[in-house]
Amino acid sequence: MRLWILLLVLLIVAFAAAFGWQMVATDPGYVMIRLGGWRIETSVVFAIVALLLLWSVLSLLVRLSRWPFRAWSHRTQRRGRERIAAGLTALAEGRYGKAMRDLERASHQTGLRAPALLAAARAAHASGESARADASLDEAAESEPAAALALRARFLIEQGKPDAALDLLQAAQSTAPLAPSAQRLLAEAALMCGDHASALDALTALGRGGQLAEATYESLQARVVTAALHAAPDSVRLNTLWTSLTRAQRSLPEAIDAYARRAAALGVVLPALDEIESALRKTWSEQLARTYGELGEADADTRLRRAEGWLDAHPNSPGLLLTLGRLCLQAHIWGKAREYLERGLSIEPSADLWETLGECFLGQGDEEEAARCLRNALRIARGEAVEAVSRSALDTRASAVEHRSEHGVPRLA
Repeated sequence: MRLWILLLVLLIVAFAAAFGWQMVATDPGYVMIRLGGWRIETSVVFAIVALLLLWSVLSLLVRLSRWPFRAWSHRTQRRGRERIAAGLTALAEGRYGKAMRDLERASHQTGLRAPALLAAARAAHASGESARADASLDEAAESEPAAALALRARFLIEQGKPDAALDLLQAAQSTAPLAPSAQRLLAEAALMCGDHASALDALTALGRGGQLAEATYESLQARVVTAALHAAPDSVRLNTLWTSLTRAQRSLPEAIDAYARRAAALGVVLPALDEIESALRKTWSEQLARTYGELGEADADTRLRRAEGWLDAHPNSPGLLLTLGRLCLQAHIWGKAREYLERGLSIEPSADLWETLGECFLGQGDEEEAARCLRNALRIARGEAVEAVSRSALDTRASAVEHRSEHGVPRLA
């Protein structure tokens, strides 16, 4: 198809050239230029050719006259790029004095001024020269105020002044929307200052922008939501905050854990249990399985029956086995508690399992074995080898681990 189009264009050009030549051959035209006592007479074709040649000569002269300036400009730009590259390399290597010298020289180049000054401010801050860093940020703010603001707030946070960073960012936000990096720093500073409302607002703005990586945003979201829930002063405000969260935020295991623990601490245990049970029915979480056994002794028998129902689908869950052991302890079912705890130790030994097993022995009146188990809890927390438990009934050797699907169906090895 393209070949046919090219042939058609060539035919049109050839036809136009032949037609034009025919016209020029019959009547080449007449041009006369008269200036004072001078008079120039020629044909139209010659005048056009002469004008084209004159234009070519003038263009060549202009280019030749500009060549030294262009060469000087290219050399300056090349040296600026070399300096900023050397400055950034020195900054990464920790040679802050050299980095500041190279970057400040590179800042004299027009196109590199703002990034060079921002990098120079980083070098000055890293070397402890706060005044020099502030001066570089002031100059960078003339052309890139958003980047300079975010970097200034980051420096304040790193200096241990989150309250000053929060005031700075909130004042800037009242006049114009913040850049994504500044919004993230606002959330971090508000979180450090205990201003959870501002942190949640900044989190919402970050979510709308979608500038952060999904894993980074989820991590920040979990920290902000968890801190806000833990800080709820009473059950009314806790429930108000919980219902104001988005569905995605309420589905975070960290958020559910924080809500359940805070609700239980405020004496509202049943809603906390309902949230955990609802979450575990949708998606299994070791964290929530552990938390289910740490919410006090309320409704222990019912919780034990429900947790035992989860065991069919998750027989190798250390968190669930620990929770079953704790719930059996609350119900004074010592034998079953030991069975669950020993099974958990055979799958994945932990300090919590050893500690709970010690409580089980203590409940049975065996203080010697209880003390040994508690010592093992301390040993495993320090990464040391555990002490052998002399009681013959205790068996923490590795047992055959059963693998099942999410529906509780056993899988072939």
